[in-house]
Amino acid sequence: MTAAEVRRRPAPETLILTRRDVQALLGFDECISAVETAFRLHAEGRSLAPGVLGVPSRAGGFHIKAAGLERGRLYFAAKTNGNFSGNPRRHGLPAIQGVIVLCDGEDGRPLAVMDSIEVTIRRTAAATAVAAKSLARPDAKVVTICGCGNQGRAQLRALTRVLPVERVHAFDAEEATARAYARELGDELRLDVRPVADHVKAVQSSDVCVTCTPSRQPFLFRDHVKPGTFIAAVGADSADKHEIDAGLMAASVIVTDVLDQCASFGDLHHAIGAGVLTRESVHAELADLVTGRKPGRRSTEEITLFDSTGTALEDVAAAAVVYEKAVAAGVGLTVALGG
Repeated sequence: MTAAEVRRRPAPETLILTRRDVQALLGFDECISAVETAFRLHAEGRSLAPGVLGVPSRAGGFHIKAAGLERGRLYFAAKTNGNFSGNPRRHGLPAIQGVIVLCDGEDGRPLAVMDSIEVTIRRTAAATAVAAKSLARPDAKVVTICGCGNQGRAQLRALTRVLPVERVHAFDAEEATARAYARELGDELRLDVRPVADHVKAVQSSDVCVTCTPSRQPFLFRDHVKPGTFIAAVGADSADKHEIDAGLMAASVIVTDVLDQCASFGDLHHAIGAGVLTRESVHAELADLVTGRKPGRRSTEEITLFDSTGTALEDVAAAAVVYEKAVAAGVGLTVALGG
């Protein structure tokens, strides 16, 4: 092809997708399936290694997460998120905002630019559901959710798809938030969802506990948790966040989403810093459970803990589902970014 012919070629088209588009296109069941497949493909060497970059700012911070995945075609995704936990209170804005750029992994074409909020919320909850299938007791019926924001809502919606949930304790630092959560999710999911003021008593009577808060201090300790509990530690997605006490970490069978990330930021990194755990103390990564290389729960009495820092493997898997469905349905705005 001559240089003139190259110049005359139309610029590749890129799909622009809003948060509302993503909400309509990404169901929880297919997101759980996509995330589970992503960890399996990663274990099989069919991924581009995930990477993360964090940049602190005045009232929060930014992170960039990137990875690639071979699912029919090779996709690459880079997500830039701003995380400002005070936004809802101070500005009426979401705590987490950003965009995902989805590219063709073979030639670099930008296939789509989409709002990241709903992808982040749903893929994080999906990872918990994937972990719960291996780490929670199959008869787990009572759940405590610590943190009743958007992520807490998504976590419960995802858990009900893999566990026989009957009763839910909703705890939040803002009691009104917990009450609203209980009303909304109780009606939506037809469950017994009750706001609680004491998270300790709630967790002590639960089979599953999910922590998804912006806490900088641990609030879940060893004596809060009964034998056989499954804990999903979701909130500590940066080095300054901390939800799970080191003593509870040491008493648990730990599974990480990505070991390198969890050892650098997340509750595991605090336990390593306290000298009670090492990287070698970790039982498995989630990819090991999905592929059967390592067992999940091995007894009804052990406490299992999923340290979830969020990986771009989940982002690229969910974004690819959104993109493929958008193309098939003719959803979104098409632009020629290089035109």
